[in-house]
Amino acid sequence: MHLILVTICFNNLSDVQRTCESVDKQTCLPDEHWIINGSTDSAIADWFSGKPLPSYRKVINERDTGIADAFNKGIRYAGEGMIQLLNSGDELLHEKVLEQIADFLRQHPGAAWISGKIVMKRAGHWVEVGKPFESSKLYRGMRSVSHPSWFVHKNAYKRVGEYNGAYKIAMDYDMMCRLTKENYAFYNFASVRFDDSGISSHQYIASLDENTKVYESHFGSSLLLNFWQMRLKMLHHLLQTPIGKFLFNLKKKMGGENW
Repeated sequence: MHLILVTICFNNLSDVQRTCESVDKQTCLPDEHWIINGSTDSAIADWFSGKPLPSYRKVINERDTGIADAFNKGIRYAGEGMIQLLNSGDELLHEKVLEQIADFLRQHPGAAWISGKIVMKRAGHWVEVGKPFESSKLYRGMRSVSHPSWFVHKNAYKRVGEYNGAYKIAMDYDMMCRLTKENYAFYNFASVRFDDSGISSHQYIASLDENTKVYESHFGSSLLLNFWQMRLKMLHHLLQTPIGKFLFNLKKKMGGENW
């Protein structure tokens, strides 16, 4: 099974360098690593053109209309195989990640998509998060089914369609809703150190509202969805307070992942 990585970037050379470094030191190198560079400055293009590239790295320098458009370009350029959207700033957690993924895929040859765990910051602390996908719990949003950990077969993307550019934050949640009927498997280890400075981290409440639009477009209105969204918004506001941060840290010490 071919492993293909797609990294989108925009005027953030140091992030791209960090991501590429984590890829290049893998014990099992990818078959393809596409860099989709939509930058308005030349720093990223100049950096790649000024050095020899490994055979698996391909750089596309052209403007795009946003994150979804950049994702779709990478998927279109990619060959047949399992595709990971490893954004600039994200890093493969250690040098044997792709080796572990390849082993897992050999054990699950029927999987059209897989996900696992990531390491990210919450309330200033690095934590490991990730749960198996459950279609019955889609009303809860992403639910720690973190898209940086996904590997999705190109044929699955052909069946369910491209990322929807109408969504500015929740395009990964929309994709997950469309992958519901595809064969799935969960790998129980962390694969990515996630850069949580992206748009959905800074616009959390807006992301929840967009999630509601996505869910209702696929499954209609839901009381469970409305209740869950209200709960998440209350917790978000609580975590901005000193007592909320104290309770979060206490739960973390006790080994809890989610509220």
